[in-house]
Amino acid sequence: MIYQFHPLEINPKTGEPFLRLAAPHQNIILTPPRQGDQSVLIQHMNDPAIYGWMAKLPRPYLPEHADFWIQFVKGESDATLEYLRKSAEDFPDGPLQFVGASPVCHLREVKEDGTDVFIGDINVRRSQFAEVLDEVERKRLQEDNAKKQAGDPTIQYGIGGTLVLWTYEFITFLFAIDWLAASHHGRGIMTAAIGLFLTAWGIPRMGVRHVVVHTFAENVGSNRVFEKNGFVNRGLFDNGLTVRGEKKILTLLEWKHDLGENET
Repeated sequence: MIYQFHPLEINPKTGEPFLRLAAPHQNIILTPPRQGDQSVLIQHMNDPAIYGWMAKLPRPYLPEHADFWIQFVKGESDATLEYLRKSAEDFPDGPLQFVGASPVCHLREVKEDGTDVFIGDINVRRSQFAEVLDEVERKRLQEDNAKKQAGDPTIQYGIGGTLVLWTYEFITFLFAIDWLAASHHGRGIMTAAIGLFLTAWGIPRMGVRHVVVHTFAENVGSNRVFEKNGFVNRGLFDNGLTVRGEKKILTLLEWKHDLGENET
């Protein structure tokens, strides 16, 4: 059964799957979202060092927002884990089956006593093509992208800058899904996490070959994180985004994978 979960490790005490970052960040792991993550999420989503880089996050960020989001991402994770379990029954000796998402996306710092602390979120989702300014063409690309089967190398994905649309009490919100606790900034953790995600899960288990990222133009730190992972800066674009009354220009970063090499 473990084979179809490769390269995930399994916590022997809890049965929870995880990916561990390499040294010097070996005390950081990626796990599934958990019921109970809401309180920590609320704390960080109300931190200006984090929400300042996110588009249209609810202000203030309330318990109902956190509960909706955790249920949403936990549902995706649970569904992926169930698919892996079913694949283990159907293909116990392989081949490894492609999946459409990752069951692990929450970054946690493991303490010396074995407990862990929720410190961030990273995920890869199908692109919303925010860089395509023509609305009709953007919608067509989104629909075509969504129809493709997991593992299709022509799928365009996004990290962090990909926004998830949902409605809460008749108000539309857009959520970014890539963040790290301010207390852990500047340590190279997010750079390592994105690299691990792509090489350990995105490429071999999702068939990821093309990723496009959008960041605020002034977010130099985030741009460097992606550039260190082989993303190429394709320049600035203006899609009319306004965040908390301020017009935002975006940076387009692109990564391609071909036989183990990034195309530049």
